[in-house]
Amino acid sequence: MTDIQRIGVAARYSDLVIHGDKAYLSGYVPESTLDQGASEQIRDILGQIEQSLTEIGSDKSKLLHATIWLADIAFYDEMNAVWDGWVLPGHAPARVCVESRLADLDYKLEIQVIAAL
Repeated sequence: MTDIQRIGVAARYSDLVIHGDKAYLSGYVPESTLDQGASEQIRDILGQIEQSLTEIGSDKSKLLHATIWLADIAFYDEMNAVWDGWVLPGHAPARVCVESRLADLDYKLEIQVIAAL
């Protein structure tokens, strides 16, 4: 059986779980851009994801899957403009993007990813 490593363990969730050669990151929300638009919030979130991947010895070229929740589907094109510039050509993960009510009204989006190590 493969060991499971949990990072940033809280009462309800872990920030990151590593199992075998895969890393499962929790949903990331904006940290410093709550009062800004969707473009700024996605840049904030993608920067956090990239930092977390680097810390575990992975990177965005190893993304396997992404789930994106938008507070308003009207942000879809704006989000994609930033996403398309961030994802490495030829390394786009499988992806789901849906509209959903988020935990904080200031969140324009939330992103969760799975990556290979």
